[in-house]
Amino acid sequence: MNQRNIFENISCIDHRYSLSEAEVFSGLSEYISEEASVRSCARAEAALIKAHLRIRGELTEQISAELDTVASQIDPAEVYAEEEKTHHNIRALVNVFKTKLPPTLAPLVHLGATSVDILDTALSCRMRDVTQKVVLPELKLLEKALCDIVLREAETPQVGRTHGQHAVPITFGWSIAEFVSRLGKSILRIDELSKQLKGKLAGPVGSYNGPSMIVKDPEELERIYTAFLGLEPSEYSNQLVEPEYLLRLLLEMNVAFGIIANLADDLRNLQRSEIGEVFEYFSSTQVGSSTMPQKRNPWNSEHVKSLWKAFSPRVLTFYMDQISEHQRDLTNSASQRFIADYVAGFTMAVSRMKSVVLGLQADRESMAKNLASAGGKVKGGVLAEPAYILLGEAGVNDGHELIRKITLEAEKSGKTFFEVLKTHSDEWEKISEQLKKLGVENPENFFANPALYRGKAAEKSARIAKKYANLMG
Repeated sequence: MNQRNIFENISCIDHRYSLSEAEVFSGLSEYISEEASVRSCARAEAALIKAHLRIRGELTEQISAELDTVASQIDPAEVYAEEEKTHHNIRALVNVFKTKLPPTLAPLVHLGATSVDILDTALSCRMRDVTQKVVLPELKLLEKALCDIVLREAETPQVGRTHGQHAVPITFGWSIAEFVSRLGKSILRIDELSKQLKGKLAGPVGSYNGPSMIVKDPEELERIYTAFLGLEPSEYSNQLVEPEYLLRLLLEMNVAFGIIANLADDLRNLQRSEIGEVFEYFSSTQVGSSTMPQKRNPWNSEHVKSLWKAFSPRVLTFYMDQISEHQRDLTNSASQRFIADYVAGFTMAVSRMKSVVLGLQADRESMAKNLASAGGKVKGGVLAEPAYILLGEAGVNDGHELIRKITLEAEKSGKTFFEVLKTHSDEWEKISEQLKKLGVENPENFFANPALYRGKAAEKSARIAKKYANLMG
């Protein structure tokens, strides 16, 4: 078969991203390329022959190894050429496979199987393997890199934000710990679901009609067949393996994709000129703008979100592939082929996010500056919350309203919240007494330094990071 110049390919996965994410692309190709697809079906056919021979008591290590060799060397071009004649992909594979075997084994190729016994089982193998060998390693590297940031920045003061507005102080480690926790749970679930994928050898409607003509216990034959491929049989099959096993795995990947896109969006916004709290690595030869030489755009984070926008909506197709009329129709035959594109897009986004995180730097000076000036028109207003809570603890019923009025007074006068608060001697005395009860020796220092009001942000973020770093192995 003639080799096409990659720039003649239509999918950007096969030219642009095969170059920019070359290592990941190579890993994915080993499991979900068209060559991998054909050869995984060939391995399923080989497993079926082994199952027949095992039942007969005729399987030897030599025959098993020879079958594996033949399956691994099946040429997709030869199968495609045969399909031009048969107009049936699995029958084409069967015809080619038979030519590679001795006459004693050739009759066993595909014996008792229907096409989807091979197709669905092989797809489960590919999805399990690509998840375990490529997707999860990339995810775990990203998770560990996030854990490293949390541990490094657990104590770094940062202003919190809700609704795009300054909220109470946190630490930068705490803001990243959110994604460590969310992504960590999703990674563990992806791992679990990939190990639950099933195979089948149950015939055209799943009731073992064909296999029952070969063996007394067709379910035993099915168990042996799937075991050779490291799978278990689906509890129930018609012509298809129950679609929910694969659907749940793909949906959990999309959950992880959304978490990563959320992280990318947060990091992109923190790089805004007016915020400037983090920055991506920018090489000495990198160009941020074709016309503005000074620009350093957060393009990698933007790229991750863009991939999410392109691939996340494909979940709708995964849901639609749940439905097959009666025992089976062919309405998933084309759409299911694009699962490979989705897995590739997702994994490349993970890889790109990993590169962002590995090169990410916190601008601690900017974080401190933003926190010091936090509160909008009320400088130091982020400490209004503890003031009202301490008044409540002192028995003041309308503490929230009192502090709200103080913030308005500060806004009108141009003074800081703390400066105005101290002029309200009765309220300030009550607040000071409550702080002393909590063990705060210098109440004035507490309200002059917003970084001191951070709750358990540093401690809990470090605890979360250590937990998930350990779980990632």
